[in-house]
Amino acid sequence: MSNLTEQRAAPLARTRRSHRVSIIWIVPAVAVAIGAWLAWDTLSKEGPTIKISFDSGEGLQAGQSQLKYKDIVFGTVKSLELAPDRTHVIATIATTHEAKPLLTEGTLFWVVKPRFFAGNISGIETLLSGSYIGMLPAANPGKSQQEFVGREDPPVLGTYVAGRTFLLKSKRIGSVSVGSPIFFRDLNVGEVLGWDIADMAEYVTIHAFVRAPYDSYVHDQTRFWNASGVSIKLGGTGIDVQMESLKALLLGGVAFDSPTEAIHAAEAPLDHVFPLFADRETANAASYTRKIPAISYFPGSVSGLAPGAAVTVHGLKVGEVTDVRLTYDAAKDEVLAPVRYEIEPERVVGVGKRVFNTDQESVQALLKQGLRASLQSASLITGQQNVSLDFVTDAPPAEVTMDGPDYVVPATEGGGFASLTASATELLNKVNTMPFEQIGKDLDGILKSTNDMVRGPQVKKALTDLAGMIASAQGMIQRLDTKQLPELVAGLDKTLTSANKLVLSLDNGYGDNTKFNRDMERLLVQANDALRSIRALSDLLARHPEALIKGRPAGPLE
Repeated sequence: MSNLTEQRAAPLARTRRSHRVSIIWIVPAVAVAIGAWLAWDTLSKEGPTIKISFDSGEGLQAGQSQLKYKDIVFGTVKSLELAPDRTHVIATIATTHEAKPLLTEGTLFWVVKPRFFAGNISGIETLLSGSYIGMLPAANPGKSQQEFVGREDPPVLGTYVAGRTFLLKSKRIGSVSVGSPIFFRDLNVGEVLGWDIADMAEYVTIHAFVRAPYDSYVHDQTRFWNASGVSIKLGGTGIDVQMESLKALLLGGVAFDSPTEAIHAAEAPLDHVFPLFADRETANAASYTRKIPAISYFPGSVSGLAPGAAVTVHGLKVGEVTDVRLTYDAAKDEVLAPVRYEIEPERVVGVGKRVFNTDQESVQALLKQGLRASLQSASLITGQQNVSLDFVTDAPPAEVTMDGPDYVVPATEGGGFASLTASATELLNKVNTMPFEQIGKDLDGILKSTNDMVRGPQVKKALTDLAGMIASAQGMIQRLDTKQLPELVAGLDKTLTSANKLVLSLDNGYGDNTKFNRDMERLLVQANDALRSIRALSDLLARHPEALIKGRPAGPLE
């Protein structure tokens, strides 16, 4: 009992928890911290996931193709999938954090691969590294965006370039294409960015970008024209060939220039609208703001005359034909061919400003001075004709009359080749009126009468008598004897002596040393010179029939 009591009286042990953290927990804590840091670092470097649609995924590979801007990687293609409508391919791209401010409205994307575009070869480096997606951020900040539509061709301007874009309106685009160069005084100063299709039913609006500082030379009076291809003209100075450059010949091009008086004018604003002229000559003509409409009714044919033909004064252009058509004149009951044209008085130096108060007064004054219109041949090869305005001496008086808004200028017969053609036609008409059939019948009758006469008895009798006379002469010669011959010889000697005296007398009067012979020699020389001049004149008219009207042509004669 005592032992049991002692055992119960023994003190009891107490357990107590320690408040110290075990070192074993440091390892998972560090692992969690590293994982969190790695996750934060990864998430902080990732940008938004974007989707870009392309017509095809040619050259792109998921997990390999990259998104680049200025050769810096801003993302990687995660996947390529076909769109639900099966019309295009959607590329899903995981971008970096640095790409986030670049993914806004207006950002452009395209597939970089080897290609020839806008006159340049690009993407050669992708032959080894593979294709990638190029990016061009918008020039102005915009709203963030994650879905884009990619371009098939890269933008003409790969980076932001200082300059301004102008709008050119034209009826036809011609050979101008995206990337076509823009020239200013033979310098390449810009490119064609594209065109609008919204209003192509009426005209084409071309976006022309001009780089700085050349954009400061574009003013309100600047003229743009199509510089594509080669212009070949045959004029009085020979063949004139104009070509802006080989690049413009292959890709098309646009050129512009400003009048001298407009160089210091205010610069044209951004997106200012300019007309695009067909060529430089048309652009220069557009600077003439004053035009006088006129109309003429030419007698005869107006073949070879078409809109755009020149109106000349003394061979120099002062206007252009605007319309040639057939009309019916009920009052005269005939079909007429009125020719409408515009005269630009500013082309004449000294009369660019108004000399008269109104156009009617100026036309009236010119008509009183004998101003008349005629057709002149411009080319024998093509048959082209121009309208020539000349002052005709002793022209019948004419008053100013109007045909609608046009001033009527009286017409006269054309000169030059047209006059020669009319003369030749008149000559042929006279030849055609000659009675060749009757002349042939008369000649046939004459020949028949002659034949009958030759075969008649009178001719036979005459031949018989002639044969008898010859026989009688032969008999008489045979009957001559030796006594008659000396007398005949003596008579002949006397006759020869008299003849010698006559010849001597003629030699004294008209021999080599006489005045008569010298005068005859001078007369023969002068006659020979006259015949040579007539022959040269005939040769000149054979080669140049127009010399009858225009006179002897300048330069050496062929």
